[in-house]
Amino acid sequence: MSHPLFISLDGPKGTGKTTLLEAVTKVLRADHHKVVRLCERNNDPYRGETMALVNQLARNPSRDLEWEVCERLADSRAWMTQHVLPKQPAGSIILMDRWYPSDAAFRRLVPFAAILQLNIDRNVRVPDLHVGVVTDPDISWARAAARTRGLGSTVIHKQAEHAACTQAFERAVAEHGWVLCRNEGTIEEATRQVVSHIQRLL
Repeated sequence: MSHPLFISLDGPKGTGKTTLLEAVTKVLRADHHKVVRLCERNNDPYRGETMALVNQLARNPSRDLEWEVCERLADSRAWMTQHVLPKQPAGSIILMDRWYPSDAAFRRLVPFAAILQLNIDRNVRVPDLHVGVVTDPDISWARAAARTRGLGSTVIHKQAEHAACTQAFERAVAEHGWVLCRNEGTIEEATRQVVSHIQRLL
């Protein structure tokens, strides 16, 4: 494998994506793979301006404003496609903590099919493997609420909204042929599932 393998883990708040990423990283590195961990939030040069719009959207939802947020995020991913992903070492495995932002993209007014097409039109890199990480929404909501920072989302404020977001995300995973990882058992079980899909691509 000469080119980097690009893998994204996505999912609603509290599904254990970051913990799963850490576990997958540990297993792959133990198997002598070069692993690069990236996060969209930390590599987006326009994050401040976009989050200001997200905060505005949370206070005053409208389809036009939500579409503007989606456009900005797609433009940021296009920038990372050109300036961040190509700089990663040949033969490495890039693990991305969220690529399409699941809390934002699977809610309210703009259909995900339109968001996905927007990203394609902006020449955003399509992951070689896209893993959708889900749990029962009651479990993920409780996990998110138990965090030190609590439910600090500017988007999802109610458990019913979170449940709807989770259901919409699962539908998108099925419709677009992503790998679905149910992270409700042990972290070892979820890790084995994700690593086995990665190994098939190597």
